[in-house]
Amino acid sequence: MFADRHNTIEEEEEQTATGKDEHLWAITNVTYHSGKMAGHDHHRDHLSLCLCDLIRLLWSMVLPCVYLSLVLALLLFLLVMGVRIWLQRSRKARLAQNSSPTVAFFHPYCNAGGGGERVLWCALRALQNRYPNVSFVVYTGDHGVTGEQILEGAQQRFNVRLPHPVTFIFLKNRLLVEASSYPHFTLLGQSMGSMFLGWEALTAFVPDLYMDSMGYAFTLPIFRYLGGCRVGSYVHYPTVSTDMLSVVRERNPRFNNADYISANPLLSMAKVMYYCAFALIYGLAGSCSDVVMVNSTWTLGHILALWRAPSRTGVVYPPCDVRSFLNIPLEDEVEGEGLDDRKCHSIVSVGQFRPEKDHRLQIRAFRKLLDRKGVGPGGRDSLRLVLIGGCRNQEDDDRVLMLRGLCQELGVTERVEFKLNVPFDELKRELVDATIGLHTMWNEHFGIGVVECMAAGTVILAHKSGGPKLDIVVPYEGGQTGFLADSEDSYATAMETILALSPSARLEIRRNARRSVDRFSDQEFDASFLSSMESLMGKLE
Repeated sequence: MFADRHNTIEEEEEQTATGKDEHLWAITNVTYHSGKMAGHDHHRDHLSLCLCDLIRLLWSMVLPCVYLSLVLALLLFLLVMGVRIWLQRSRKARLAQNSSPTVAFFHPYCNAGGGGERVLWCALRALQNRYPNVSFVVYTGDHGVTGEQILEGAQQRFNVRLPHPVTFIFLKNRLLVEASSYPHFTLLGQSMGSMFLGWEALTAFVPDLYMDSMGYAFTLPIFRYLGGCRVGSYVHYPTVSTDMLSVVRERNPRFNNADYISANPLLSMAKVMYYCAFALIYGLAGSCSDVVMVNSTWTLGHILALWRAPSRTGVVYPPCDVRSFLNIPLEDEVEGEGLDDRKCHSIVSVGQFRPEKDHRLQIRAFRKLLDRKGVGPGGRDSLRLVLIGGCRNQEDDDRVLMLRGLCQELGVTERVEFKLNVPFDELKRELVDATIGLHTMWNEHFGIGVVECMAAGTVILAHKSGGPKLDIVVPYEGGQTGFLADSEDSYATAMETILALSPSARLEIRRNARRSVDRFSDQEFDASFLSSMESLMGKLE
């Protein structure tokens, strides 16, 4: 009995001790959590104080920043006005010596042999004939040639002779607009470089009217706001376009979208943002132009979307020397009815050796055509590809070497011929003898070479995009004027189809094409160009 009571007392003491421990743990736990919550509250209060202090600091800086911005804006305004007054004095000093107004064309590559250069010389000829009392200046970056040699080259290449002399201003820093100078951010680099080159031109000579005839839109605000000039522009190709954005968005590798960018979604997204920002600035620069002329329906759509100046913008088709070809008879081929009637069928391409012209596509498509042809009469031995074009610089010369290497790699060297910077008579002779005129540039802004091929009597095969699709290779009075393609296989198939046509069927297409190109003649260009320039030129006289 005494033992049972002793056990009971021990159990009560253990329970009491256990209860005390549990109570002590509870008190400790509550104290811990209370401390933790207090720490969180203290941290939250401290963070709130920091944010409030930051906001007060930023707010206190707003007014000084506004004052600083106003001061900088005022200084910039005074600088611009000072430069403008200085340049105006230069122009007034010139007018005091020679009272005739001056029109200046900005064309750093005026000695090249492309369609843009033909526009320049035909525009000068039209203006000189219409305004004989106006002086004309050409800003050029060409070196190693004289003004007389440049004019002689224009006559040889384009059959254009100016009725009066022009003054050439030779710029020293054309390297600033060379694509090779900017391996990355090429559009931005060339555009910024054109502003510096435009500044060099403006300080060398201040005209009354400035014309950008080569697409350097960022020079327009330089001449308008610093030089105080009236400004106009003839746009061959928008520097940036929605088509370029779509290429990057869809991650398609092209000559202006490197493989490593198209393969990386983050880089592609960054490039789209870069293009969008550049397009906004490009549009602001282009909107400075008092008169905007574009060379095709395709270019018109893009310029209207970017520059947003519909009341000042219109289409002026570039001049194509179609009259030189119109007297050539087309009936020579109608003596037989088969492919074998001609010993040789030449396929001629006319265009500068620039990357966007895609001469690689021409050579590869020609190789596929040869693979489909057998040996013997009318086979592969009867075909040759002639690549005619101008080289502007060392980069173009290197590209020709690369194309020759491609011909050797594909085994077509003996059937491909390169003709560089040829005179107009030789160009005319090659086109007259050709069966097919070949064009492969994606989204070609217009396509003077396409028109010349059609006027010369070739059956044109052009890229299914841009100016050739919308303006040139279109039905005429319900009749077919040529063929369109967009890949190696489709080009090879189209060439095979053209060669398989009977001479009479080819003749019908050639006749339709020739009749359709009258709207692209020099005379039509002169009338349209002078009409567009009338509002600017009328204020000079």
